[in-house]
Amino acid sequence: MSARHQEILKDNLFTGKIGAEYEFLRLMCPNHTVLAKRVGETVAEWKPGVALKGVEVGCGTGISTLALLAARDDLSLVAIDSAAKMIDQARASLADYVTAGRVDFRESDALEALKALPTASVDVVASNYAIHNFTQDYRAQALAEIYRVLVRGGLFVNGDRYAIDDRATHLADTQAMVRQWFRLFRELDRLDLLEDWIVHLYSDESPEHIMYYQPSLTQLAAIGFAPVTVDFREGVDTLLKAVKA
Repeated sequence: MSARHQEILKDNLFTGKIGAEYEFLRLMCPNHTVLAKRVGETVAEWKPGVALKGVEVGCGTGISTLALLAARDDLSLVAIDSAAKMIDQARASLADYVTAGRVDFRESDALEALKALPTASVDVVASNYAIHNFTQDYRAQALAEIYRVLVRGGLFVNGDRYAIDDRATHLADTQAMVRQWFRLFRELDRLDLLEDWIVHLYSDESPEHIMYYQPSLTQLAAIGFAPVTVDFREGVDTLLKAVKA
């Protein structure tokens, strides 16, 4: 494990209780599952009849990995995540796909894994609820690497939290979400887990991490993606599709 990977893991709450009990996210944010399904559907419709090589950035426990693999039989996937507890869950739940050689789970820092891939070697890069966790600088480097590893005409599809550009509206949306979390975790008697999610939310909302909507579209276009389209947006939950020109 590289020094960079160790440094990232030190502050990564997904290596703790959140990662071990990540299934709670389905209850906290139903759109997480909706977007995973839509990521799979998007890849299913991409270049039908052509065998695809794909990379998933931040596979977590395999929710979106399953959506991708089930979407089409001619997709082979490298699924990357830095949290061992989440990778272990994904390997266990998708053991049949691992045995069949359809998916290769790799515990790795996302940027290091992308940099290790050859230029123009991947047809599809997919992600779901991962890239918003990156710092601004790290995210910019990762997106540039995604562009580099894609073949010309390759697809980047991301289901993620893209903050509302109007700050007041975004704040109101976040406050409503936190209130809903408190109601949910009180009912489940799991305020201990809520504490970790609130701490993580502070990270997501910090200036170093927050991923605003329109600037993100502009950033992808500046890298060279064209077209960049949005197929779903509800609050901050967004499905974004970008093609390497």
